[in-house]
Amino acid sequence: MAAPITIPHSAGDSFAIGGFGIHWKIDGAASDKRFSVVHHPLAPHALAAPLHRHHREDEYSYVLTGRLAALLGDDVVTAEPGTWVFKPRNQWHTFWNAGDEPCEIIELISPAGFENYFRELAALWPDQTKMPGLLRKYELDMDPGSVTELCARYGLVSARREAAT
Repeated sequence: MAAPITIPHSAGDSFAIGGFGIHWKIDGAASDKRFSVVHHPLAPHALAAPLHRHHREDEYSYVLTGRLAALLGDDVVTAEPGTWVFKPRNQWHTFWNAGDEPCEIIELISPAGFENYFRELAALWPDQTKMPGLLRKYELDMDPGSVTELCARYGLVSARREAAT
C-alpha cells in the first residue's frame, strides 16, 4: 500500500503572467494521467485568457476565494467561494476575477496533460511567435482578438497584455 501523500500550499512550481498565476499542484503522472490540478490566483479584474476551447480536456474550477466569472458559450456565470464551474471540452469559454479582491481557484483538468501547456507557455513567454505550434500541440483553439472586447465589456485588464508591457 502506498504511503499517504499531502501537498502543502507552497509545494509545486509557479509562474505568473501579469495578474494570472499558475501554481502546479498535481501532475498527470501522479494520477495515472486521469487528471491534473493547477491553482490559479487571479488579480482583481484580471482576464485569465482570450476566448478559447479545448478539444481534449474538461476543466472544473473550484472557487477558493473571491468572485470568479466565466463566459461559457453565450452565458456568463459568477461563482462565489465553494462553487464549482464546469468548462466542458469543445465549449468556447474564458474566465476572470469579477471582484475587487484577489480570487483563487483550483482547476481540475481531465484527462491530464494540459498542465504542461502552462509549463511550455511559461518557457516561451513573452515570445508569442511559438504560440501557433503550442496551440496545435494541445488541440487548443484561441481567439486573441476577443481580449479587447472582453476587457471593455466586463471592465477587465488583460493579464497577458499587462505582462507584455
